Formats: sequence, structure tokens, C-alpha cells
Amino acid sequence: MADVGSDVGVLGTAGLALDPHVVSTLRAQLPTVAERTVQAVTAEVPGYAGALTGAMRENIALAVQTALGAFLQLAEQSKDSDPSTPLQPAIEGAYALGRGEARSGRTMDALLAAYRVGARVSWREMSATAVDGGLPAPTVAQFAELVFAYIDQLSAASVAGHTDELATTGRVRQRYLEKLGQDLLAAAPVDALAASAERADWGPPESLTAVVLPAVRVRGVVALLDPRTLVVSGDLAGLEGAETMTVLLVPDADGVSRVQLLRLLQGRPAVVGPVRPWTQVGSSYRRAVRAAELTAPTAEPVDTDEHLAALVLGADPEAVADLRARVLAPLSGLRPGTAERLAETLRSWLLHQGRREEVAADLVVHPQTVRYRMTQLRDLYGDRLTDPTTVLELIVALAVPPR
Repeated sequence: MADVGSDVGVLGTAGLALDPHVVSTLRAQLPTVAERTVQAVTAEVPGYAGALTGAMRENIALAVQTALGAFLQLAEQSKDSDPSTPLQPAIEGAYALGRGEARSGRTMDALLAAYRVGARVSWREMSATAVDGGLPAPTVAQFAELVFAYIDQLSAASVAGHTDELATTGRVRQRYLEKLGQDLLAAAPVDALAASAERADWGPPESLTAVVLPAVRVRGVVALLDPRTLVVSGDLAGLEGAETMTVLLVPDADGVSRVQLLRLLQGRPAVVGPVRPWTQVGSSYRRAVRAAELTAPTAEPVDTDEHLAALVLGADPEAVADLRARVLAPLSGLRPGTAERLAETLRSWLLHQGRREEVAADLVVHPQTVRYRMTQLRDLYGDRLTDPTTVLELIVALAVPPR
């Protein structure tokens, strides 16, 4: 707990050494004062309307009575006494009250208003008894000063408790959210993911989309995304330079929302994976990582949905290399330059479905050059250039340049 009771301020010198008879009378009235305080708080502070009932009402009344009892103990002791003796338990109780209010979801505004009402009611009730007991005016003034200083001290302790609880809760939840993000990328079992989401108080969306981008470019993006967006950094498996990268797991970024996401990422070197059910976002992350490996660095976002063919061909680079070597074997006996030109011509011929003028335009050569090269290729391949299986293998092997 924060050291909320170390600064006693005016309370450290305000012992009044009250007449024992007056103190006894005041102490006898504490249950009544506590109940009237609770009534006033319930009636005047909207945040507590209907909240202080049953056992909770009894507990709050007892807490008020205990706090006022500690105050009377403080007021009756001599000025040179240690004020922390009666004060510390009450301060700790006020601190705990502040933490409890934060856990209940109430702001400090309601509790501070309750303290103000409580101070007014307590002073009204106790001052009347003090005056009736014959306290001189200077002592009554000191008594008032002590009452309100005491309430201020309790208020400060509750504020500290409320602040500490929110900070602690925020840190704990942030750790849970980070763990959830790591579990999602690691494709943890569905039941484990559901438990992790519940622990983090995170409502799962229908889908998630993984976005990989440099950590330094995240600022300003997250605030514009769905509040449920998870930010994952640090231990990012399979990602080159992981220590400088961040992954965003963006909820329900499909259809129009995907277009908006890509627009939001303009000017950032991000890679956007496919939309996946939220428990399967690990596959979106893996595709984004693969696309980052296959595509040239760019200052604009890369949409993996627009690079599916390259991703398929790049899934097993060794298999593509083996396929390329096998289907281009007829060219292996030629000079490297000639083999390269014929392979380039064959690729364009297949992609343009044999339309000579388009092939010539693509290669920036004369159509007759295309005719000559294709004659050479037919001599080398024979009837295989009309075989569907060979054509498919040639298209796949020649679709991308060798790596």
C-alpha cells in the first residue's frame, strides 16, 4: 500500500485534550451520526443512490463510525501525542475504500462528494454536542479545523487507493492482453484462447487480421482502430528483425473495413494478412510474414490478398527451382544467353496464349523474332508444348524469375 498516512499535517498538532465527559457524549452518538451520514450520502450523491442497502449499508455505517471514533481518539489526546496511533487504521481503511470504489467502477467524483456530505453532517451533529457540553469558542473553532483536516486526510487516502487500483488493474490487464496476443500468434488451442480472452476481459470479434509493421510506425495508428485491436511485440516467431517490429491484430477488418484499414496504413511499410476467424489469426500472421519475405520493401502497405499467386509459388522455393530445372532441361545444352532469351519468349508466349503481336510488344522485339524463337522451341520440346501437364508446369516454373 502507498504510504498514505505519513503526512499528518495539521492533525499532528491539533490534539484538543477534550473534556472526557464531552468525548463520552460524542462517542455515544457515533452510531446515530454514522447512520445520518449514510442517509445524507444516499440522498445527495447520485452515484450512491440505491447502492447503499442491506449488508453494504451496515458495513459503510460501521466504517463511518470507526473513522469518527478514530477522530475522537485523536481529538482527545494531548498535542504532544503521536497522531499516527489512532490515525493509521482509519487512513488504511480510507485507502481500501478508494480501491474498492475503483473495482466497483465508480469514479472518485462520487466518493469525494460523499466525503463532503459526510464532513458537513458529522460537523453539524458533533458541534452541537460540543457546544452543549460547554466547549469555549476557540476550542470549538479548533474542533472544526480538526474535523475538516481529518476528512481531507481520509479523502487523500481514498484518492491514492483509487489511483493505485486503476493503475494496478491497467497494468495487469495489459499483461493479460499481451499474453492473449502471443497465444493467438502461436495458434494455442481454442479453449486456451477463450480462457485467455476472458482473463484479459477482451470480447472476441468474429475475425482478426494480422498487420506487420515497424514498431516506430505504429504510433497514431492504433488509436484509430477498433479498441479491441491487440498490439503484439517482442518475441515474434519467424519474423526477421522481430525486435523492431510490431503486429497488430485488427478485429473484423473485412470488406469495406479492409479498404479503410489499407487507407489508414498509407505511407507505412505494413503487410496486411488475410481475414481469419479470431482463433485462427495465427495463419494470417504467418502469411503476412511470408509476404514480407517475398515482396520488395515498400513505403506503402502490402495487401497479401493481391499477392496470392506469388505466395503460392514462394511456398516451397526449392520445389519451384526443381520444377524449373526439369521443365527447362531441353534448353540446358544451349549457350546461357540463348537459353535465357528462349525461356523469356516461352513465358510470354504462354501468358499471352500464343498471340504473336502481344508477345512481340511484351518483349520489345519484331514479330518475326518471336516466330523464329518459337520455331526453335518447338524443335526442342516437340509435341510437349501442346501437352496440358507440360504447359501447366512451364507456366508455374516460369511465372516468377529464379531467386
